Amino acid sequence: MPITAVSPDVSLAYETFGDPADPTVLLVMGFGAQLIAWDEDFCRALADRGRHVVRYDNRDCGLSTRFDHHPVDMGAFIAAVTSGDIAAALAMIPYTLRDMADDGLGLLTALGVERAHVVGSSMGGMIAQTMAVAHPERVLTLTSMMSSTGEPEYGRASPEAQAVLFRPRPADREGYIAAAERDLVWASKRYGDVRALRELAAAGYDRAHHPAGTARQLGAMVLAGSRAEALRGLTVPTLVVHGLDDTLIDPSGGRRTAELIPGARLMLVPDMGHDRPRELWPQLIDALAAHTA
Repeated sequence: MPITAVSPDVSLAYETFGDPADPTVLLVMGFGAQLIAWDEDFCRALADRGRHVVRYDNRDCGLSTRFDHHPVDMGAFIAAVTSGDIAAALAMIPYTLRDMADDGLGLLTALGVERAHVVGSSMGGMIAQTMAVAHPERVLTLTSMMSSTGEPEYGRASPEAQAVLFRPRPADREGYIAAAERDLVWASKRYGDVRALRELAAAGYDRAHHPAGTARQLGAMVLAGSRAEALRGLTVPTLVVHGLDDTLIDPSGGRRTAELIPGARLMLVPDMGHDRPRELWPQLIDALAAHTA
């Protein structure tokens, strides 16, 4: 798998699908998720629609650069955020969501791509929004999927989903894979698939198990703050996709994103949670192909 430097301090692992002469679609994954969470068959199906698809590991995830030299005490971090001591919380986190956005744009530069269609999922949607806000000249279109605006009153997780998100998985391979079924709490009610969740967990564990990175990613996400004012001025053509079954980021997050971005199209998807069930791929790929045309 190719790995390329995108800045003096960060190298990203990535994969491409399709013809580089076709328009590039950059797929940005979410919190703690490796590039394989963008299923290979999904990527190939999008590439078959005439797109050059790029998926990559965010920093501190998968095979990309890790920041283990900067450990984060999550208990202390949460206590600082809860008490309102943002300065202390910021001092604990070695990078920001803007840094993660710059990583993705740096990857495009390394690949010789001046402008791309950017599709972000969950935290990846927040990163993609940040790319579009900071460098609209590099973003042909934006797709924000199952994401939100950084405003705390929108896109809230249910108590059950939040409990699963913050409950560490076992360190051993068997326990880690078994615990993947907890993710059903935010999956599609109709198409939630325990076997698929376990298969992805197994593949991720064997490829690059790195739980320490999630604390730093979480810190970057929590401290990013609201993008509301910036999104109000965004002129990049935008599609907002959100599953109506999503309990990890409530659909209000998608509705608010579409409300703020001028001209944004909101696509609320029945039977989709905080996931992309294979049964819904035709609908999602049709929408992405149309939006990036």
